[in-house]
Amino acid sequence: MRRPCSSFVLFIWALFGLVVLFGWSHAQVEEAGALAIVAPGAVMEKLAGGFSFTEGPAEDGDGNIYFTDIPNNRIHKWTIGAGLSTFREESGGANGLFFDGKGHLLACQGGSRRLVSISLDGKLTVLADQYEGKKLNSPNDLWPDPRGGIYFTDPRYGNRDGLEQEGECVYYLSPDRGRLLRVISDMVRPNGVIGTPDGKRLYVTDHGDSKTFVYSINSDGTLAAKKLFAPEGSDGMTLDSEGNLYLTSSGVSVYRPDGTHLGMIAVPERPANVCFGGKDRKVLFITARTSLYSIQMRVKGVD
Repeated sequence: MRRPCSSFVLFIWALFGLVVLFGWSHAQVEEAGALAIVAPGAVMEKLAGGFSFTEGPAEDGDGNIYFTDIPNNRIHKWTIGAGLSTFREESGGANGLFFDGKGHLLACQGGSRRLVSISLDGKLTVLADQYEGKKLNSPNDLWPDPRGGIYFTDPRYGNRDGLEQEGECVYYLSPDRGRLLRVISDMVRPNGVIGTPDGKRLYVTDHGDSKTFVYSINSDGTLAAKKLFAPEGSDGMTLDSEGNLYLTSSGVSVYRPDGTHLGMIAVPERPANVCFGGKDRKVLFITARTSLYSIQMRVKGVD
């Protein structure tokens, strides 16, 4: 029996080695990229657990985090140095949260089908609950822009009873609260939304189509120049001081401003939403199913 040519065998082994090395190196580059934004030696810390489904983390300006437990109809607060407390019972099925420039907590009440503002003493004001005379679907996530307007997504998950809108869209509430504009109407199921601090770009994820898009923001709040930013969807999202976008999928997936995938931050439970907080805004807080997690970062959240 003839033995294979030794040079041919060496060529095959060399080729195999290159394939393995390339694959390993690529994985290491992604991992190293993700770790580059995490503080050296940082570990994921579980801050609190025992919830049903955590969502909507929002930083209050002092580094403390408010977040929702949707099925249990509560808004909780994680205070730096003091821990967990309940901010509001009967939250209206609150999902996404965000603080406005006046220190009021804005909330997407998915169960009550409205966008509201809650003062820290508990006073609630309804900002929007219908579009063109028809009830909203279930407001999900939001972002207040530098002018005081509010973008929010309005999908519907689960039960489809009582839907009055003809689609699942994204809206813009004007700064004077006098106009509600439908700014996106071509998504399957919009979810997470976040904008840049200069008010020039808006990121919106189409969770139903597993894609994330970026838009230019016009002076009147309408959107233009839709562009695919990432080939994956997300629930919630946030930005850091270097312009990196954080999406929630199997972990926290991070993209550079040019759309290059930087890497993935692993989380013990599948994450739903993220935000920066802490005294120096260098702590990434993650709501993930039954728990609230945090990890120390090298970068900070946007101002």
